[in-house]
Amino acid sequence: MKNALHLLLFLLLVGSSQPVRAVAGPPTIPGRFVLKLRPGQQPAALEGALRTLGAGTLRQKFPHTLAPNPERPGSVDLRGIYQFEIAPTLTIDRARTVLLATGAVEYVEPLYIRKPQYQPNDPLADSTLTSLTGSQYYLKQIKAYRAWDVSKGDSSIVIGITDGGVRLTHEELRPQIKHNYADPINGIDDDGDGYVDNFTGWDLANDDNNPGYDITIVHGTLVAGVAAARVDNGAGIAGLGNRCRFLPLNIYPNTPTGSFAGIEAIVYAADHGCQVINMSWGGPGGYSRFEQDAITYAAVNRDAVLVAAAGNTNADLLFYPASYDHVLSVSGVNNTDQKSPSATFSHRVDLVAPGISILTTYGYHADNGGGPADGDYTAVGGTSFSAPLVAAAAALVRRVFPGFTAAQVAAQLRQTADNIDALPANAAWAGRLGTGRLNVLQALTQTTRQEARVVTSTFAPARTAYAPGDTVRLTVAVQNLLQPVAGLTVTVTSLSPYLTVRQGSFAVGSLATLGRASNTAAPFRLAVATSGIPLNTKATLRYRLTATGGFQYDQFVDILLNPDYVVLDANDLTLTLTSRGNLAFDNLAGTIGAGVTYRGSDNLLSEGGLLLATSPTRVSDRLRTSGGQSRQSFFSLRQATHQQPGPRAEQEARAAFQDTIPVAGSRVRSVGVAVRQRAYAWATPGRRDFVVLEYSLKNLTADTLKPLYAGIFTDWDLPGPDGPGRNAADWDNTRDMGYCYALGLPATPTPAAAYAGVRLLRGGLPTIYSINSNAPVGTAVRLADGFSPAEKFLTLSSGTASAQRSAGLPGGADVTQVVGTQLAKLAPGDSTTVTFAILAAPTLAQLQAAADAAAQAYTTTVLPMRPATLAAGFNVYPNPTAGPLRVELPLKFGLTEVRVLNALGQLVLRQASSGNLINLNLTGFPAGLYTLRLQGTSRVLTRAVVVH
Repeated sequence: MKNALHLLLFLLLVGSSQPVRAVAGPPTIPGRFVLKLRPGQQPAALEGALRTLGAGTLRQKFPHTLAPNPERPGSVDLRGIYQFEIAPTLTIDRARTVLLATGAVEYVEPLYIRKPQYQPNDPLADSTLTSLTGSQYYLKQIKAYRAWDVSKGDSSIVIGITDGGVRLTHEELRPQIKHNYADPINGIDDDGDGYVDNFTGWDLANDDNNPGYDITIVHGTLVAGVAAARVDNGAGIAGLGNRCRFLPLNIYPNTPTGSFAGIEAIVYAADHGCQVINMSWGGPGGYSRFEQDAITYAAVNRDAVLVAAAGNTNADLLFYPASYDHVLSVSGVNNTDQKSPSATFSHRVDLVAPGISILTTYGYHADNGGGPADGDYTAVGGTSFSAPLVAAAAALVRRVFPGFTAAQVAAQLRQTADNIDALPANAAWAGRLGTGRLNVLQALTQTTRQEARVVTSTFAPARTAYAPGDTVRLTVAVQNLLQPVAGLTVTVTSLSPYLTVRQGSFAVGSLATLGRASNTAAPFRLAVATSGIPLNTKATLRYRLTATGGFQYDQFVDILLNPDYVVLDANDLTLTLTSRGNLAFDNLAGTIGAGVTYRGSDNLLSEGGLLLATSPTRVSDRLRTSGGQSRQSFFSLRQATHQQPGPRAEQEARAAFQDTIPVAGSRVRSVGVAVRQRAYAWATPGRRDFVVLEYSLKNLTADTLKPLYAGIFTDWDLPGPDGPGRNAADWDNTRDMGYCYALGLPATPTPAAAYAGVRLLRGGLPTIYSINSNAPVGTAVRLADGFSPAEKFLTLSSGTASAQRSAGLPGGADVTQVVGTQLAKLAPGDSTTVTFAILAAPTLAQLQAAADAAAQAYTTTVLPMRPATLAAGFNVYPNPTAGPLRVELPLKFGLTEVRVLNALGQLVLRQASSGNLINLNLTGFPAGLYTLRLQGTSRVLTRAVVVH
């Protein structure tokens, strides 16, 4: 089963219930990206965002592809995919957030570079070659000779070889090439397909009509020979495809302007009549929706069989393109059907084929007898050469069963393979080598095989990961691909001790060939364990499909449990809170976390998190720095967890983290603070547009932190008519609230979040710094070249000076903000609390109302339930009062300001004060509950006051 939750697809997965380990993704083409427009959107909607990025012109990636066909469920539209280029210094996360914020884009992705998958034997080191090297032993192993008695294929069946360039003049390959006689070489695009003179395939990597031999990459010649070398010509070897032809498509660059083009070659092959497409290349990780879209188009829209090498890493991992939906993933075995030592194994493998000492065309050196390079051969190994055996077998199946769809061809190959799990040598990989080793004879002769298959899995609620205690519904769609089945049942079983199946049976009944069924009326029910789950654990579910007559088939799907973050989604503002102080995502790539959304919008916050500082060189955070990297000051003390409902709010979350304690003479320039973080989200009306974040800060050092600054950094990307490049930032002095908003909005507001911000609710003196991210060189804070500790300190320590209150006006810009607080001092071992509200709303008035409601919720719901902090000498009387109020404060409190807030959290009195004894007059205030807030030099005291 390959349609697992795809958040896992950038991770290396090991074991059925193990913590996942991050692996480096495949390399990408610098500065070059693709995006896909949402249905009904036009490129003009992106002009503002593209200007913000300094991007070049959009180029439609596949202008000649077919539209989706309602008669082919699952077909996709590639016409909305565009390629663009930006400066290589700009990161994918920046491009992604700017473009997604327009609301017109479905995804933004880099273009990955996938590598060939082979391990060639040195043809000159004869002592290293086995006795198998001089013959095509594998043809007998897979029953090819007897299969050719059934069918030798046909020249009308074409295998697309997407690979390195092919030696087109090789004696075994020259007569097997599929030529395009509708476009002879005359300098004209005779067939109108957008490619001039594509008579002999195409070089997608270098964009020319010569897909031929490149001395630096011989892989394409090797692969083509396995699948399609000429048979019955009295020379060399026999390709398994026999009379089937192949189309050479080069995907590797050999010019300065060229670039890897494997995905483009898949689309080209599908659009140019290839009924089978081979992909003997790829890499672990790097899941791409763009690549999956292209593959779905080839398999569903164009009905091509896609075959890929499973990889040459002796591990259980996801390997692309082999692990995508609609791809036959092929691993390798030796001549005794034992798994090849280096071959990848996993639940995503469909079947295996020989992959050791595969004799094939070489076309590089002259042969040992002094013959020309057009007649030389070599033995090679790797799943690169297992895959073209399966691709050639698929071509023969298409000849024998012309009515089969691509999915049925794949099913026929799976169900006629020889099971090799029972071999003692394969015991360690049982269940992870697919259905067995390719048997071409059975694939061409068996007409009674059955295969029903789960084709989609839908989890609800739809999340990237599930927390302890979550319950999940799982809906599946099942399709019968081969002979009719009766008594079909799908049973789901958890292979993880941390995931329980409460209802796991779906009685499908009878299904005709190509019939479908779904358990929508009674989904499977799953429950995540409430405790004891290791962080970032992959849990595997097994689907077992059984039917009358002995049919049994297993598929697998993975989900992520207990992620190192929580998602607060009780109200209209959904916010990700990590275990190390960040908001939205735990990494700059935006792949770990669910972001920040409002009423189901796209992500609104590309980066956010806590900042602490006490000097320009002592700063702690996990935010961007320079070179596309992030600082790693904070480490987790307690994983972020959430409680629903909580004692104070419908949802509550907790986390604990700290930075490193500075040591004299050390290069570590951290602050030395432990942080206990709490978050509160309410579902009640009037409290649905904010989340309250409370931080308890404890000085771990032996020195007084004087002063200590704390703040929230936010890089909002709010959607507007011209994208997030036309945002502005401002400061509401009455509410101590920094906010950002989109310019150019229509007069009639939409339900979307056009405004978002951060309000300081408790602790210290407010600070604000608004930043134009595209500011020119020489600006005090310039994010284009990074965000240094000194710049971070500046944003926290500049108070509320008018010069830093706003940014982006008059024309709009990409803006960020730091809303913070200055604490005069924090003695060794002492603690203090600062509190912020994260806000979003369609209008400024609604944002202000949300800010007031957040203050009211905090002061009337959270603070009263806090354990009382006894402050000697702190008294407020009379309480209740008719107006006069006397306040006594502890010695050395250092009073600086008095505030009174009403029950809605609105500020009704604010005055600068000093001393230890003050008199207030609340006469004339409406009767009700008020909060008295007293700001000292190092702490804040609050007291509820009732006016009658």
